[in-house]
Amino acid sequence: ALPLVSLLPQIIFYEDKNFQGRRYECDSDCSDFHTYLSRCNSIRVESGAWVLYERPNYMGYQYVLTRGEYPEYQRWMGLSDRLGSCKMIHFPSGTQYKIQLYDKGDFTGQVFEATEDCPSVLERYRTREVHSCKVLEGVWVFYENPNYRGRQYLLEKGEYHKPVEWGAVCPTVLSFRRITE
Repeated sequence: ALPLVSLLPQIIFYEDKNFQGRRYECDSDCSDFHTYLSRCNSIRVESGAWVLYERPNYMGYQYVLTRGEYPEYQRWMGLSDRLGSCKMIHFPSGTQYKIQLYDKGDFTGQVFEATEDCPSVLERYRTREVHSCKVLEGVWVFYENPNYRGRQYLLEKGEYHKPVEWGAVCPTVLSFRRITE
């Protein structure tokens, strides 16, 4: 039998660059680790996929990280060394991916369906705004800029009537991709 330890999702936050300084290990959702670390300059994702938030209680800028090493905050497109909370991303069984994007709120207007990553919404769909969407299968991330750059928003299975429901202040979505385990 495999040791259970290897199956637990785990993420380690470090105060300084290159995995130095005080560290905080996490294997589940944490609404406020700011009390343990005043800043975060490097991260090691041992297993699982995570969404990190700039502020406690899952508020502020979001950053989606998959397994790997991030020796400085620019590597996860961080705007600063401020992080306050994190959530484990739960993957539904099966590896299907399907999302429907609407150019108007409440699932009206033109609809675009996708099952693959899209580096340029403008090129593929001739629009730069998504006003509502339905995540039918899988876990996705919206980006405010092309080529998976800029502000990020995690979207799990469900219906989003307007941008504020996925945490956005404006409907600009210029790229999106699937998150895999």
